[in-house]
Amino acid sequence: MDLTVAIPTYNGAARLPLILERLRSQNNSESIAWEIIIVDNNSTDDTAAVVQQYQANWPDSYPLKYYFEAEQGAAFARQRAIREAQGDLVGFLDDDNLPTLQWLSAAYEFAQTHPQAGAYGGQIHGEYEVDPPANFEQIQAFLAIRQRGPEPNLYEPERISLPPAASLVVRRQAWLQHVPARPTLSGKVRGCMVQGDDYEPLLHLYKAGWEIWYNPAMQTYHQIPHWRLEKPYLTKLARGCGLATCQLRLINTADDQKLWIMTRTFLGNSRRVVLHLLKYRQQVKTDLIAACELEFFLGSLMSPFYYLRRQAIERLPS
Repeated sequence: MDLTVAIPTYNGAARLPLILERLRSQNNSESIAWEIIIVDNNSTDDTAAVVQQYQANWPDSYPLKYYFEAEQGAAFARQRAIREAQGDLVGFLDDDNLPTLQWLSAAYEFAQTHPQAGAYGGQIHGEYEVDPPANFEQIQAFLAIRQRGPEPNLYEPERISLPPAASLVVRRQAWLQHVPARPTLSGKVRGCMVQGDDYEPLLHLYKAGWEIWYNPAMQTYHQIPHWRLEKPYLTKLARGCGLATCQLRLINTADDQKLWIMTRTFLGNSRRVVLHLLKYRQQVKTDLIAACELEFFLGSLMSPFYYLRRQAIERLPS
C-alpha cells in the first residue's frame, strides 16, 4: 500500500466528521493505494460510534479502520498508528486540522521526488473562531501554524526547527528502524502540558541520516476555538514547549557533551529571560505575546532540571 492517513484523536466525536468528509473528497487519488486509520486515544465520548457510522457506508477502495490506544498521549497514539499502518508512507493529521482536497496527492508525490526525505510537513494555516490578538504571528508556532514560503525547503533539526505532527508525512520503515518504540515525551495529557512529542521521532530520523522537509503543496487549516487564544491556555502551552527544549537537544548529543548542553541551555535562557524582562517590564502582565514568550524562555531555562528529574524518576525501582 502506498499511504496511510493516520488520525490520532481524543474525544473527537464532534471533529471527526469534518476531517473524514475532507478525506472522502480528495482529488487525484485514483492511482494511490491508501487507507485511513483512526487511533482513539482513550476517548470518553462517542468517538467509536461516530467512526462505526462512517464505516457502514465507507468506500472499499480506501478502507477506514479504527483502533483504540489506552495509553494516554499523542506520542503513544502515533506509535500505535505506525504499528497498524499498511502504507509505505504514513501521513498524520490532527482531528482539528482540515486538509485541502489536494493534500493526499501532494503528500504522495513529494515522496517520489524527494527520496531522502524521511519526513515532511506542509503549510498549516490558522482558522480562528475569534480574531487572534495583534502580533499573534510571533507566537503562532505554539499552535502548530506553519508557513515557510511557496517553495520546498529543508528544516534545520540541529536548531530544533522541525514540522509539527498536525500535518506530517513519514516513511514508515525509516520510523520503525530508527525511532525508539517507547517515546520519552508523551505530549499533552491531563495535568501536563509538556510538548516536544512530535519533534522527538523526527530528531531520531535526522540522526539516522534522513532529511526533514517542508512541502508547501500540502496545505491544511487548523481549527482554533476561542479558548485556545486565551492567556491561561497559551501561557501553559508556551511553558510546556520550553520544558521540552533540553531533552530534545540531548537526543543527538554525545554523552560527553550533555553536561555542556544542559549548562548552555540554562545560561542562554537565563540571559533571554533577563533581556525580555528589561525590554517589556510590566508589559509581560498585560501583553499576551510578551507573556507567552517569557513563559517559553522560563520553560527552556528550567528544562535541564525537568530532564534530570525525569531521569531520576525513571531510575527508581518499579
